Amino acid sequence: MQHSPRRSRLAALGAALAAGSLALCAAPASAVNGTPVSDADTTYAYTAQITVGPHDRGCSAVLVDTEWLMTAASCFAADPAVSLAVPAGAPAKNTTAVIGRADLGGTQGAERRVVQLVPRTDRDVVLARLNRPVTNVTPIALATTAPVTGEELKFSGHGRSKTEWAPLRLHTGAFTVDSAATTTATVTGKDSAACGGDAGGPVVRSGKLAGLVSQTSAGGCYGIDPAVTSTTGVMARVDDLASWVSSTVGATRITDFNGDGAEDIAIGDPAATVGTVTSAGLVRISYGGGKGTAEINQDLDWVAGGAEQSDWFGEQLATVDYNEDGYTDLVVGTPNEAVGTATDAGFVDVLYGAPGGLGSGTLKSTHYEQGAGSGAIKASASEAGDRMGHAVAAATTRAGEPYLLIGNPGEALGTVKTAGSAFYVTNSTSVAVHQDKTGVPGASEEGDRFGASLAANANHAVIGSPSEAIGADKEAGGLAVFDPNKLNAENSPTPLFGLDQDLDGISGGAEAGDDFAASLALTAYRHTAAATGATDSMLAIGSPGEALSVDGGATQRADAGSVALVRIKADGTWDQTGSLWQGTGDDDVVGTAEAGDRMGERVTAVNTAPRAVGTAATLRIAVGTPNEAVGTAAKAGAIHTFSLLGTPGANDKWIEAGDGDGIPGTAGADQYLGRSIHLTGTKLYAGMPYGPSSQGALYALPMSNVTAGGAIGPVTTYKPGTGGFPATGSRFGYNAR
Repeated sequence: MQHSPRRSRLAALGAALAAGSLALCAAPASAVNGTPVSDADTTYAYTAQITVGPHDRGCSAVLVDTEWLMTAASCFAADPAVSLAVPAGAPAKNTTAVIGRADLGGTQGAERRVVQLVPRTDRDVVLARLNRPVTNVTPIALATTAPVTGEELKFSGHGRSKTEWAPLRLHTGAFTVDSAATTTATVTGKDSAACGGDAGGPVVRSGKLAGLVSQTSAGGCYGIDPAVTSTTGVMARVDDLASWVSSTVGATRITDFNGDGAEDIAIGDPAATVGTVTSAGLVRISYGGGKGTAEINQDLDWVAGGAEQSDWFGEQLATVDYNEDGYTDLVVGTPNEAVGTATDAGFVDVLYGAPGGLGSGTLKSTHYEQGAGSGAIKASASEAGDRMGHAVAAATTRAGEPYLLIGNPGEALGTVKTAGSAFYVTNSTSVAVHQDKTGVPGASEEGDRFGASLAANANHAVIGSPSEAIGADKEAGGLAVFDPNKLNAENSPTPLFGLDQDLDGISGGAEAGDDFAASLALTAYRHTAAATGATDSMLAIGSPGEALSVDGGATQRADAGSVALVRIKADGTWDQTGSLWQGTGDDDVVGTAEAGDRMGERVTAVNTAPRAVGTAATLRIAVGTPNEAVGTAAKAGAIHTFSLLGTPGANDKWIEAGDGDGIPGTAGADQYLGRSIHLTGTKLYAGMPYGPSSQGALYALPMSNVTAGGAIGPVTTYKPGTGGFPATGSRFGYNAR
């Protein structure tokens, strides 16, 4: 078959690009065949150099967001001369990037690791997420108009020069546009060609990104046959990709243990039998995209401890990319674990994601146990009843550093029993946080159980003490808020303020047994006045022991429960923005506050568009009311969803078993729906570990199912005996992350 002249020409250009990209071996490529850029010239600081593997391939790229580069898909394709297809997710090989460094031998700009790829399928373009934001280089904005025949565009890159295979200096050149197609434009180098290693480099019009270097004839480049003099090439257009870039960089992160771009889910069954050991506990994994399932328990040789009766391994779960490699890692709290002779001392493990799933990589786990390791955790002792790992939370700071919060609510401080503490943990340090530390609100008292609840995000960290006595009111509850971006002299997050119900500005009053802060949820919030992103937080505080009067009379309905909504501002101040409770049977919120409901025993919140100004549609909360009676079924349980902004009644959705929203069956006694809930950017995971199945189940409801007025879509069911899971379980769905 005879190829058309155009097809043959593009094939030749692609082969030239591939040869240039693949030939790097001794050192990364670093300059186009054009004008070198001086260290003082920051015009092209948005240009980056990418190195794939141990110098297997080198490309150029451009910073389009503080956390994202845009580059050529051909940089990551297995064979770019054959196909530009690139799998979404973590790169197949370790990939590094240098951004804003005109001289690669210098120290300008930043060095980062590429941890996620999001490819286009229609052109030679891929977005590459960095492990941490770049704060000292300004990203470039995308152009909004198509290239015009005859116009001149500037390009920059870290490819070969005319005389060097791997020069250290960034170079620039100029293209003249020959013609434009839907996704590409053909160009000619004005005085120089783009060379091997320039693929993915920015092509710019008046300071805006018009395209990326995609293919080149490479005339005059080092190592090219001198007979090749053509400077023609192809650029990938990006002027029509602004909405794609915005939606990609602004999306809520998914749990992805194997780095394939599909959402995974970890499901706790802490009462499960392992071998013949009852209540040892395990975690089951369902890998998205049909990649199968896995079981994690303490009898695996890479998991600390051993399966023992009543360990309840997996009682607490959290997720974060703790080692910053693009694979989500699973944090497992096992507070019932005996350490030596100390019963219920507890410990925590970080289980690392990898291409083959959790525990399949070289680095498999990190174990945190009092008396071992380093820092404050090593300086502590595992004691009976500490319950280290009773609560766990994980996040990254605004600078991108991962951190953990580990609750240790049974900890005695000196002679003060069960005063409680928490550990702030990074890869380099662990620090104890408790109420005897400087600036931490409150004072350590017996039974406070500081650290019994936790929440964390990039802006703030919250530690709850729901058993805290406020004045003479025992177990009224309180919490402390910290800034993880500002460490104090002890390398601990800086305390900002404390909250309890005796404060002006917080609804209700502190009363015995309120359990204020028994549950916490925290999500980033961008206020309309914020110009630099989501620097505020929305905090939901569950108070399931709250007694309420629904008719204004003296009758109090004990343990009816409520949730307080608080905005934590970037300057460290706060205000309460709302209160959620069921009220009366004839108001605009579904349900009626009744004694024993315990609304707010669990709360979970999400911002589905964390980069955008927050709205009622993007800031969502789900509230568990596990003791809710449904008809004559006592403690059947229910879930209530609201917006974190706006009027509760205008945004609420009531969910109970069998009501058509996605949880099948019929509401039954002692099912406690609402004790296991977790919101992601696309789903509400609702666990039913207490029945009707004797083994438990977990349901993934699409966001539309749990949004007022939303269309009802299909629900994903996870339960023993289906979807590749063994037909065994005891409390399957106890939690999910």
